[in-house]
Amino acid sequence: STVLLNPRSQLPAPKEAGDVIGPLTLKRKRESEYIFCEHVKRKYDCRKCGGGRFCEHGKRRSRCKDCGGGSICSHGKRRYQCRECGGSSICEHGRQRYECKDCGGGRFCVHGRQRSRCKECGGGSVCMHNRQRSQCKECGGSSVCIHEKQRSRCRECGGISICDHGRRKSQCRDCGGSAICEHGRRRYNCKDCGGNS
Repeated sequence: STVLLNPRSQLPAPKEAGDVIGPLTLKRKRESEYIFCEHVKRKYDCRKCGGGRFCEHGKRRSRCKDCGGGSICSHGKRRYQCRECGGSSICEHGRQRYECKDCGGGRFCVHGRQRSRCKECGGGSVCMHNRQRSQCKECGGSSVCIHEKQRSRCRECGGISICDHGRRKSQCRDCGGSAICEHGRRRYNCKDCGGNS
């Protein structure tokens, strides 16, 4: 007969809640018996059942800032991701190792692009029309609103890139947009700032 495995624990899945699976020989615990809850998870690993892995805030005990979890450093970040602590996932360039192009991080393909967005590599974010899936109108991408515009830039939808004056936030003088220079002009059009025009 086929034995189904619990994907989280790789242990045989119980038929009913409260079933005991064991004994099993593990590296740390020997001859241990595991009791599964009604959510078909080990009780210790189940958030809904208040398993011991989770704190009173509903987070992994080791990762909870409020509880001072062991994985949290003195700067309030995950220890391995903290630049100040020299975390193991930080490369010599001060970036997340996985996201560093100079280190050949796994996020980037052989063409130097984000793997998921590379057309030549058939990235998962590229649709059949050879566009970013989320921005493709034909595919009904999540970034396209009912007015067939980029959702964030649509005035009718109140996109997050539109300010209270009905302009792009970055290009609004009244909002001090990042595309406006100190002379009150578009930065790339300002001669005094070394713009193109």
